[in-house]
Amino acid sequence: MVMPRSSKVYVAGHTGLVGSVITRKLKAGGYDHLVVRSHAELDLENQGAVERFFEKERPEYIFAAAAKVGGIHANNTYRAEFLYKNLQIQNNLIHFAWKYGAKKLLFLASNCVYPKESVQPLKEEYLLTGLLEPTNEPYAVAKIAGMKMCESYNRQYGANFISAIPANVYGPNDNYDSMNSHLVAALIAKFDHAVANKDKQVELWGTGKPLREVIYVDDLADACLFLMHSYDESAPINVGTGKDFSVREIAGMVGDVTGFQGDVTFDSSKPDGMYRKLLDVSRIHKLGWVHKTELNQGLQLAYDWFRKHVKSSGRTVT
Repeated sequence: MVMPRSSKVYVAGHTGLVGSVITRKLKAGGYDHLVVRSHAELDLENQGAVERFFEKERPEYIFAAAAKVGGIHANNTYRAEFLYKNLQIQNNLIHFAWKYGAKKLLFLASNCVYPKESVQPLKEEYLLTGLLEPTNEPYAVAKIAGMKMCESYNRQYGANFISAIPANVYGPNDNYDSMNSHLVAALIAKFDHAVANKDKQVELWGTGKPLREVIYVDDLADACLFLMHSYDESAPINVGTGKDFSVREIAGMVGDVTGFQGDVTFDSSKPDGMYRKLLDVSRIHKLGWVHKTELNQGLQLAYDWFRKHVKSSGRTVT
């Protein structure tokens, strides 16, 4: 199903990391009928408010990029919030998209939905074949529920709701709070702080051995638009680079980008999280989409944005 430029398109989470880039790319692509609401204008956890919004606006295409997100510390600490809030948000978006006649919805899941001990690389059919990584299990359970909800509305009601499973996302407009951010953003903030303070050492959580696949946010946004035009199956589809690096390697690259000259140490008493979660991206490659931004380039772009928009603003990032 091709999404015409005249369509009314709703981006849920338009101020977030992924939603903001999807919104930018839609505007650049000539989509002049965008619908967006800030959290102050629309609380997506509020069922009544979400229904009133859908009843009034009747969006035809929906990018469900709104979620409560965070890194390993936040996921493991605020377990109830990550489960409750994400279930509320996605339940409201998916149900009322169906009730008020949306033509298509794209739901963004997470690579943490795969079993902890799964065979690598992770194929879409490996979902629900084993136990989840304990540190982010509530978030993963919520995202699995969202994917199954899309599938169920398709099967029962004939909806066209699709799900994408992205690798770890990074880039402009990320959350740089070191206690609640994802890997790359936390590393950028930490190394930049160390450089500014002329620290001789940076200590990171875990062993540094786990492998992580990361995708630059513009590439993920491109994939979301591509899938909205080109993918109509109920089965979730992976979106990534098909390449991973150890946390130690990524830290080294961030150190190079930020100009850090000291030593990097690891606190092995802190959790590593899932050892590896490399996505098998053969399905989306066969459809014709491939990422464009390699890690070194993406890290430089992310750090340039950080220095301009976060550091220069005086916002706290440590």
